[in-house]
Amino acid sequence: MSRASQAAHHDTTTPARDPRALLRRHGLRCTPSRLRVLTLFSASQLHLAVTEVSERLARAGRAVHATTVYRTLETFTAVGLAHAVHGPGATRYGITEEPHHHTVCQRCGHVAGLASEHLTKAAGKLEELTGLRPDSSGSLLVYGLCARCCR
Repeated sequence: MSRASQAAHHDTTTPARDPRALLRRHGLRCTPSRLRVLTLFSASQLHLAVTEVSERLARAGRAVHATTVYRTLETFTAVGLAHAVHGPGATRYGITEEPHHHTVCQRCGHVAGLASEHLTKAAGKLEELTGLRPDSSGSLLVYGLCARCCR
């Protein structure tokens, strides 16, 4: 993958914070697996599926079983540290403290964050026209084809 396409697939909404402090702030214990998963998300700045998290951790020599990754991400989601994006294929998870929307590729399932400021006016117009509001997280999903799948 070229550097340009890697940059296009990055989600820049993840906070660069101390993982231990972030876990504590959300009332969670700092277990090794939680720290590994949170550190991976902070470093990658991507929305990832459970299998992708497990594979990346294993390649880095910091393996965490897929079941533990799933439970960790569900715990993070329950306390508001992570969010789940359902789209084609596996559910992808992201970690951020900034409200944002998501773009979802209908072909490969890639998810990227889109700062809420870019869609605030459009979301208001959507609500005005249809009565449809963003879900409780405030997130809208925008489906289409990512740059890679359009080639």
